[in-house]
Amino acid sequence: MTTKFHVKNMVCDRCKMIVSQSLQELGVSFLDVDLGVVTLASEPSWDLGRVRTVLESKGFELITDKEEIIVERIKSELLSFVDAQMKDNEENVSVYLSKRLNRDYSFLSKLFSKKKGVSIEKYVIGLRIEKVKELIQMNVLSFSEMAYTMGYKSSSHLARQFKAVTGLSMTEYKGLRKPDRKPLDQII
Repeated sequence: MTTKFHVKNMVCDRCKMIVSQSLQELGVSFLDVDLGVVTLASEPSWDLGRVRTVLESKGFELITDKEEIIVERIKSELLSFVDAQMKDNEENVSVYLSKRLNRDYSFLSKLFSKKKGVSIEKYVIGLRIEKVKELIQMNVLSFSEMAYTMGYKSSSHLARQFKAVTGLSMTEYKGLRKPDRKPLDQII
């Protein structure tokens, strides 16, 4: 029998590595660490308070509230969705989330908006814009290629959305000496 516990603010492979290392240092035996979820082989026999303290010192949180767990799963899946868009995924966000979480999109959308104060669509736009900022800083793609890579229908659509979110054109952003980027776990 496996047991799972949920961790907030895990947004990348580096986060998984940090949580894994932290658990190993505490002597916690686990089967898997994925975005937002740690799978144990059995019921935990270690001090949960100590694990909570160590994870919090590294910017993570243990979560037990069922609704908050669902919201964190939505966020993790949306990160995967944005990454999948970069790999030519044509799937709609509502279909993607419904399939991945095996829940009605209407339920997921209402819960996410209630808990985070922003719609799933606006959250996805925020994720996409942060990815575009990263691409601009890498300076290896043209703006048109970025639009295509991020799943936008046109570069002008990306440019309008970028300006609406950041207040800057993509060219202005590219010219900044110290670009303003948000960590993905701080988008909301």
